[in-house]
Amino acid sequence: MTERRLSLLLLLALLALTGWALTLGTAPLTPSMMVAGLLPDLFPHDDPRLAMVMQEIRLPRVLLGLVVGAALGLAGAALQGLLRNPLAEPSIIGTSACASLGAVLAFYYGLAADFSLALPLAGISGAALGTLLLLALAGPAASTLTLILTGVALSSMAGALTSLALNLSPSPYAVTEIVMWMMGSLKDRSMDDVLLASPFVLAGCLLLLRAGRGLDALTLGEEAAASLGIALPRLRVQVIAGAALAVGAAVATAGSVGFVGLIIPHLLRPLVGHRPSAVLLPSALGGAALLTAADIAVRLIPARSELMLGVVTAIIGTPFFCTLILKARRQA
Repeated sequence: MTERRLSLLLLLALLALTGWALTLGTAPLTPSMMVAGLLPDLFPHDDPRLAMVMQEIRLPRVLLGLVVGAALGLAGAALQGLLRNPLAEPSIIGTSACASLGAVLAFYYGLAADFSLALPLAGISGAALGTLLLLALAGPAASTLTLILTGVALSSMAGALTSLALNLSPSPYAVTEIVMWMMGSLKDRSMDDVLLASPFVLAGCLLLLRAGRGLDALTLGEEAAASLGIALPRLRVQVIAGAALAVGAAVATAGSVGFVGLIIPHLLRPLVGHRPSAVLLPSALGGAALLTAADIAVRLIPARSELMLGVVTAIIGTPFFCTLILKARRQA
């Protein structure tokens, strides 16, 4: 299957899932009511609350799911191509953990309660600082192994500091808020969160999409890629910076949502001939579709309180991860 045909199929599936997600909620809506709520001037409705529900509650949630899913899927595909590691995902470079740490500090110091955008801004700042530390410690000419080890070290450090903040938090309420946020969710997000995350995600995605030629050359080995005119240090910085921008903004606004960047590239790569550049755009669309489907499942699963999105993606991703490990063992 060609990249263009696969992208078109994923786009159609994404549009269907988006329409379904917009109709779900405490009070399910019909498609006509959904359209009336989104376009009240063109399609007036008797209930004036319909426009508020659609534009201020459901639309931001769905849009943020699309942005976050696309960021995670694309970053996972690009990092797997850069590191030539099928088990690589956005968290491997430490960006996700550093973004989570920044958001946790906003909870710890009470900034999240004083300023509504303090939480995503702190998460983005943490991701940026983590990326600078990664590049400073590993260096632009670092090998793949050095990048992975540096990312693991940053993740461990950020995780330890996050646990320290939980341990020293003076307020049980703050601890509860931190733990719930770390599970990942699209609930109660506003259009301000979407507008804050979107420019960073867009910039990161553009950097990652432009790295396709270099990632294709890397499949031949680093020496062969260099002989073809690929500047490997520049390519590494480009992919790491793009993943940091996209994933950092996604984690900062939606919390920790795992396995999307691992699952989607593996599902789509066999359909496009295992060429790294061909799987980038489909991974962005597939990631958005998977996260939207998971958020639909969150609202459909009967429970006393709504399940957290990160819990659902972990339940989906863990068996898939185990399958990859068993497949690798058989091949070895």
